[in-house]
Amino acid sequence: MSVTNESWGSRIGLILAMAGNAVGLGNFLRFPVQAVQNGGGAFIIPYLICFLLLGIPLLFTEWSIGRYGGKFGNHSTPYILDSMSKKPIWKYIGVFGIFTNIAVVAYYTYIESWTFIYVLHTVFGTFTGMGKEEVSLFFDQYVNLTGSNLGIPLLPLIVYILVLGVNVYILSTGLGGIEKVAKIGMPLLIIFGIILAYQGWTMGADFATGEFPDANAWDGINFLWTPQYTSLADPKVWLAAAGQIFFTLSVGMGSIQCYASYVKENEDIALNSLSAGFTNEFVEVLLGSAIVIPIAAGFLGLDWVLENAGFGMAFQTMPYLFQQWGAVFGAFAGVCWFGLLFFAGITSSLAMGTPWMGFMKDEFGWGKVKGAVSFGLIALAMGLPTVLFYQYGYFDEYDYWAGTVSLVVFALLEIILFAWVFGIDKGWTELNRGADIQIPMVYKWIIKYVTPVMLLMVFVGALFTPEGNNWSGAIATLLDGQFYSLDSSSLISKITHDDIQAQILLNPEKAEFFEKKMFYSTLARVQLVFLFLTITAIVWYSTLNRKRTLI
Repeated sequence: MSVTNESWGSRIGLILAMAGNAVGLGNFLRFPVQAVQNGGGAFIIPYLICFLLLGIPLLFTEWSIGRYGGKFGNHSTPYILDSMSKKPIWKYIGVFGIFTNIAVVAYYTYIESWTFIYVLHTVFGTFTGMGKEEVSLFFDQYVNLTGSNLGIPLLPLIVYILVLGVNVYILSTGLGGIEKVAKIGMPLLIIFGIILAYQGWTMGADFATGEFPDANAWDGINFLWTPQYTSLADPKVWLAAAGQIFFTLSVGMGSIQCYASYVKENEDIALNSLSAGFTNEFVEVLLGSAIVIPIAAGFLGLDWVLENAGFGMAFQTMPYLFQQWGAVFGAFAGVCWFGLLFFAGITSSLAMGTPWMGFMKDEFGWGKVKGAVSFGLIALAMGLPTVLFYQYGYFDEYDYWAGTVSLVVFALLEIILFAWVFGIDKGWTELNRGADIQIPMVYKWIIKYVTPVMLLMVFVGALFTPEGNNWSGAIATLLDGQFYSLDSSSLISKITHDDIQAQILLNPEKAEFFEKKMFYSTLARVQLVFLFLTITAIVWYSTLNRKRTLI
């Protein structure tokens, strides 16, 4: 085992890097859509409660686990978790902390490449004069490799490799390079966000037209910020809110533990973790909610937004809307928007490379360049199919299994380790050692009981999602002694491909397409399982290597 003395250059650099890890594309793309799809203001109260009862406890837990493992010279989750228990199983549970980052970065970097190429298209004026349908078609052609490529064959693949290469280069410079990017990228991201949020808050009904006479940005703002207390009784909204917390804080991945493992033994983690967490919430709740939905409502009306809200709005709708502000300011707004997304993406994807690099450095003595290049090559091998077979759902499979299910499973297991195996008393002492704030004692109880129960409920809810997400009806059915029908989005239905089979029944004329989708879906899962087993085998080999070193 190789011991590294690398550490963060400054406290502000650490906080910005941690915040950059959390502040990602989900803050601006996923959060507004989740809010719209779950009733706007009805989503906010469960979301904020989940942040207090799920997000903050997991931040405390992961920072504590990371710093504790770091003092033994461990900088990746297999051996960080192994240092907290004598049972070897935890070392292999820690594989999730490397696997998830590689699998997620494989497709996440592809989204980064969209933001990068859209900055260039905005500067070149590609979208000038295009209508809504043309802008939407431009994106569809780009990701499906059927056009919008400037006449360059496989341009999306070339741009993807370029952006992945930028990540690899920065990673090869170590923590210092990541810290520099965070110090530049996070302030720029916030500045861009404030500019666009100001537009969203001030445009009002100024851009209503004959086609959309009721367009008013304030309708979008009011929809998002008018709380509805009835949502507290809706399990569907709670599940959506809890899921968003995972996306927005990057918990359950292993990257936070890795970053925290480079914190000095008696350096504060309590205030640092809260600072990073609340920075993320500021960006997401105040900026993220003030851009896409209000601006779209200001041009197209709230009814259009409610019918069309989705992840693709950022690329399929926003370029058209920015043009309505005029050629100059529209281009400036486009650069701000896609530049914001690019910085949000790259500060997160950089964090995903550090667990693999830390592991290979600790166990095999690999340097920064070798670790970064090997990470990039593995990510490329995993990511190429997400580019080439995007239309067949390869991208979606990675996002579901690695970017959703894996996070919940790992977070549940690690909080059990921290609170019940390592012990909440020892864990509480570790969290408070060197703390610059006094953490309320109630969080000791929350970490031990409330958060694990909530995580278990999230997992069970995803496993047995009722048809139409009708939880009230499902509960009534269970009380009658019967089992309810599962939704096609439930984990069980996903495993058996019931979701795709249902699409074949509904669209028999597209049966060939969906059969291809089923094939590539299975192939994506095989690739993910192979990656997990390969990392597991490397961890097993490293255990033998450690034993030989001791002898």
